[in-house]
Amino acid sequence: MPDTSSKLPSLTIKSKKITLPIVQGGMGIGVSLSPLASAVAKEGGVGIISSAALDRLVSKRKGKKVNSYEAAYEEVSLAKASGGFAGINIMVALGRDYEASVRGSLDAGADFIISGAGLPLGLPAIQPPKDTALIPIVSSARAVEIICKKWERLGYRPDALVLEGPLAGGHLGFKMDQIDLESNKLENLLPPVMDAANKYGGIPVIVAGGIYTHADIVRFLEMGASGVQMGTRFLATEESSASQEYKQAVIKVKEEDIIIALDPGSPCGLPFRVIRQSPMYQSAIQKLRKPKCSKGYVLLKDAEGKFSRCPAKESNEHHFCICNGLLSSAGYNPDEEESLFTVGTNAYRVNKILPVKAIMDELAGRVAEKV
Repeated sequence: MPDTSSKLPSLTIKSKKITLPIVQGGMGIGVSLSPLASAVAKEGGVGIISSAALDRLVSKRKGKKVNSYEAAYEEVSLAKASGGFAGINIMVALGRDYEASVRGSLDAGADFIISGAGLPLGLPAIQPPKDTALIPIVSSARAVEIICKKWERLGYRPDALVLEGPLAGGHLGFKMDQIDLESNKLENLLPPVMDAANKYGGIPVIVAGGIYTHADIVRFLEMGASGVQMGTRFLATEESSASQEYKQAVIKVKEEDIIIALDPGSPCGLPFRVIRQSPMYQSAIQKLRKPKCSKGYVLLKDAEGKFSRCPAKESNEHHFCICNGLLSSAGYNPDEEESLFTVGTNAYRVNKILPVKAIMDELAGRVAEKV
């Protein structure tokens, strides 16, 4: 069958010409690792790993303890080894490990660092990025203004923006009463964000959240987006590092079982989209769970400025431990901890485990859509 990927234009970010304007979302903990990222990169998209708890995952794989810098360096290097473009998603909310993860990724030559779950206001100041593109995640034109003004004082401008709407998986950059507003639909958020991006020199905008098909990609490109970011489509692929339990939960989930958790919810305090049947979530809503937070990735600073406080460590009334739950969902500690499954709004449309190539062929328009 002839390659008709030219149906989608290429995407250029910081002089990097990407064959397809498709960025695979960095799904943490432990879903988006080098096997998934390298597979997407090989097919002409952008592969993204997740830095969340990466030190623990790489340490287990290698059989020796590595720190956050070493883990980011190793995983980025592995993701890039097979060619194509690969990068990493680093959450601002994981403050304790943030700078070390950035430095390790830069030293490994990551093509992209995507950063959200908070505004990455100090990202350009951590270390000169050289050829690495720095890409903040935003959910409004106001966030674009704040970031660009701050980064300009640091002598840098975002190389691209990821605009994430309220249909995404994981943490959402909206308050609960904002998620269903007409004004916050991705197609309505895009024009003002593009206006702000153009004000600062025509920054490429990559849209994310609820994009599922080739037709969805084409629609947003026609609206002016430069590319798309997609997580859920790659969640249950053969190359995804999600556990088989997680993949089967995605395949079986019904639309009404995909919910937004807030109380009980993530210790980050942000709305968090999950599968209702997730064992950890069920324990949390039934108040059966005792605080077992022992990993310490989502930490707040105490009075002395040290990263030591976690709401999920102190109480099980209003929070569940996303560190332990998501690690379990990646197969890290399933015997000692309950799993927590986070998905995007369209996860109910996934009905089988497929290789990345099959997904990319469909998204690129190389083969007929089957969804």
